[in-house]
Amino acid sequence: MSNFLNSIKARRTIYAIGKNVSVDQAIIEETIREAVKQSPSSFNSQTSRVVTLFGESHTNFWNIVRETLRKIVPAEAFEGTNAKIDSFSAGFGTALFYEDQDVVKALQEQFALYADNFPVWSEHSTAIAQFATWTALSEIGIGASLQHYNPIVDAEVAETFGIPSNWKLRAQLVFGSIEAPAGEKTYMDDAARFKTFN
Repeated sequence: MSNFLNSIKARRTIYAIGKNVSVDQAIIEETIREAVKQSPSSFNSQTSRVVTLFGESHTNFWNIVRETLRKIVPAEAFEGTNAKIDSFSAGFGTALFYEDQDVVKALQEQFALYADNFPVWSEHSTAIAQFATWTALSEIGIGASLQHYNPIVDAEVAETFGIPSNWKLRAQLVFGSIEAPAGEKTYMDDAARFKTFN
C-alpha cells in the first residue's frame, strides 16, 4: 500500500483531544496552510479560506458555540451538549473552513453555462481542503474531529474575529493531542459499494 493510502487509513476521528501538543504552533499553521494550498479546486478557483484559532481565541470560539446552543437546546438536555463542547474546548486549536462567495459569484458570471455548478464545486473544494488538512495533521501526530456548528454561530463568529461578509463558514476542524485512540472502524461490504467494468 502506498504512503498516501497509509496516511488516509491512519487518519481517524479523534474525540479525546488535549493541549499536550509537542509540535510547534508554527509547524501546525504551515501544515494547515500547505494542505489547503495544495488541495485542488474547480477552475483552480482557490475558494477555500481558513481561520486558525489557538489559545484564548480557540476557547472563545467554543464558548460562542456553547452559549448559542444554550439558547436552543432544552435545559434538561444541555448537560450532554455542554460536556461535548468542553471536549472540543479541551483541544489545542480549531481551524475554521470558509468558502469565498465572491469568487463563486464571479465564476458564475464569467462562465454562465456552469453557473449552477459553481456552488456545488465550491463545496467539493472545501471538502477536499478539510480532508487534506485533517490527514496532514494526523501525519504529524495531531488528532482531530470535524464539526459543523454553522450556520447558528456564523454571525457572532464573524463579528468576533473580523471575518469578511463574503466568507461562508462550512466546517470546524478541532485538533489537539491524542488523549485516547479512536474506536474501531467498520466497513460496509465492498460488493455493495464498488462496481468494475471492462
